[in-house]
Amino acid sequence: MPDAKRLKRLHRVRTLQLGLARAKESRTQAQLTSETQLAQRIAQLADAVAPAAATVAGGVNLAAAAHFRDRLHRSAEAAQNRVRMAEAQVERSAEATRGARRDQSAVEKLLDRRHAEDLRAEMKALEDTPARPKR
Repeated sequence: MPDAKRLKRLHRVRTLQLGLARAKESRTQAQLTSETQLAQRIAQLADAVAPAAATVAGGVNLAAAAHFRDRLHRSAEAAQNRVRMAEAQVERSAEATRGARRDQSAVEKLLDRRHAEDLRAEMKALEDTPARPKR
């Protein structure tokens, strides 16, 4: 089993890695939220530009609206792709966080085991010491 100094250093490193993994997971979650909001806003804009039956518009206005709607639909598709990619990134970062937590937990168990062994060794040393003679 590694010595206590090495275990403490390993624990510090794993704790830092866990913190970094959690920060990355938080950033990817924020990115997903941002991409989802953008996709929703684009969908709202596309709905707002949809032709209404009650409006009377000239041919140029209808063509401009159709062009704008087409551009919005292409933007919406791109936004949906970005949302899917962000969701996949969130899954990957969540898995990395779980892995970092497992690693840190394993090191903590090793530290606890080492501490228990040290306590047992101290208890054994106390039991093996000769008794003081009574005066």
